[in-house]
Amino acid sequence: MSDLNEAFELHQAALDLHPPGHPQRSWSLHGLALCFSSRYDNQGVVADLEEAVTLGRAALELRPPGHPSRDVSLNSLAFGLGKRFKDQAAMSDLNEAFELHQAALDLHPPGHPQRSWSLHGLALCFSSRYDNQGVVADLEEAVTLGRAALELRPPGHPSRDVSLNSLAFDLGKRFKDQAAMSDLNEAFELHQAALDLHPPGHPQRSWSLHGLALCFSSRYDNQGVVADLEEAVTLGRAALELRPPGHTGRGVSLNNLAFDLWKRFRDQATMCDLDEAFELHQAALDLHPSGHPQRSSSLHGLALCFSSRCDNQGVVSDLEEAVMLGRAALELRPPGHPSRSVSLNSLAFYLLGRFLERAVMCDLDEAFELHRAALELHPSGHPQQSLSLHGLALCFSSRYDSQGVVADLEEAVMLGRAALELRPPGHPSRGVSLNSLALYLWKRFLERAVMCDLDEAFELHQAALELHPSGHPQRSLSLHGLALCFSSRYDSQGVVADLEEAALELHQAALELHPSGHPQRSLSLYGLALCISRRYDHQGVLADLEEAITLGRAALELRPPGHPARGVSLSNLAVDL
Repeated sequence: MSDLNEAFELHQAALDLHPPGHPQRSWSLHGLALCFSSRYDNQGVVADLEEAVTLGRAALELRPPGHPSRDVSLNSLAFGLGKRFKDQAAMSDLNEAFELHQAALDLHPPGHPQRSWSLHGLALCFSSRYDNQGVVADLEEAVTLGRAALELRPPGHPSRDVSLNSLAFDLGKRFKDQAAMSDLNEAFELHQAALDLHPPGHPQRSWSLHGLALCFSSRYDNQGVVADLEEAVTLGRAALELRPPGHTGRGVSLNNLAFDLWKRFRDQATMCDLDEAFELHQAALDLHPSGHPQRSSSLHGLALCFSSRCDNQGVVSDLEEAVMLGRAALELRPPGHPSRSVSLNSLAFYLLGRFLERAVMCDLDEAFELHRAALELHPSGHPQQSLSLHGLALCFSSRYDSQGVVADLEEAVMLGRAALELRPPGHPSRGVSLNSLALYLWKRFLERAVMCDLDEAFELHQAALELHPSGHPQRSLSLHGLALCFSSRYDSQGVVADLEEAALELHQAALELHPSGHPQRSLSLYGLALCISRRYDHQGVLADLEEAITLGRAALELRPPGHPARGVSLSNLAVDL
């Protein structure tokens, strides 16, 4: 920082010697603008960026068409406006940045030593407009221009690292949109090459660490290898440490590390990961006030955390908070925003969760609308299409449970199959789709008594259980699903082993994973009560009936008036009594 402070002093001293009308005044203004811009990059004070833009304009005015340094001022002012757009999202800034970079490029024909800067600046503009409006053609243009700039910055060029990182970020975005593995592989290579040029102490090292963390996180989302997620967390922490309070990239690092910790909580159910994700997203939100272009990301992240805590602890107020934050995020992601589909799906899942809790039909109706809107943004081949199909399948299944229309169940099975086909072995969400489709098939067996449905449900639940080893947060759902299948086969074929050795053991194992306070505990209590009651019917041991009644009462206490499963618990307890 001492170097920058001294540069400020020297440029100011030179400016004092260059009053209005002096032929060198533009250089002093330009130099001071660069200093303010650099200090903004380091400390994040918006007033520095405003000063940089003001001084940059003043310098450009002193460099009319034909001035030998006009191109330098065009590019510099354009970069300043691009930064301000990222911070304030005023489209006029981005539009002007486009014009200035293009004007500079016109002054930099092939072979000009500054041509790479104009190409690089235009690439940044197209990338920023893609982030804002979601037009894929802008991202393609950003990649094309980024490649052209990198070609003009061979090994040894002082700005090669900047182009390596920028092109890598754009390829990472394209991978998220199109899922072409070659894009992600190239992004890895480019970020690693940039990191090699950014040893410890280099001011740009955090960007390379951050970029690599994004790549590992994206590969985890695609392939489900836990080691990739661990690497993403490690690199994300390293990047955040290099971005102390005041750093312009701190908010981005806070959010991305929080998302990776949330993913790890989702897979491993370690509460400290979720707690830290809450803290980081909240810290990022504090840096993203109303109007900030990254505010929606912080709201979305906090909504995910509240929803996950509700799933884990069953506190309904957490679900209400998730719905509220999810709506706020969606409002900031209007049609055309590249992350709109993510918010559509997420809010739909929160509303479905609230429907399952309160049975208010308007929640389910809205969940349908949101998932359908997301599916329209996820055409065939889109990496997120499976999520929209999965969400719609859940909605149809839930409506079947509520209204009993068989056509809804058929639709759930069809959509569940389509989602599973898009989640091949290795996909991190394959286990969820296996369990869900198995549940729909089990319901259809209860409806139609076609044995092949039950046989397939067995296979799918077993496959899911193999993906959910001891300690996995989804293991209890696989155990519960298998228990239902064994119980149904007992009802159909009367093989006592299905009831005693399988269903009872599996329900008991699931209950052990649902301690007091777990939102799924009532489901395990109810299932175990039902199995023990059936054993009483078969064997007539009075102690079984007493235990079934005790478990049924415990399940009913966890299903108060308004709970969608209260009626079932009341009926079965009444039968046992």
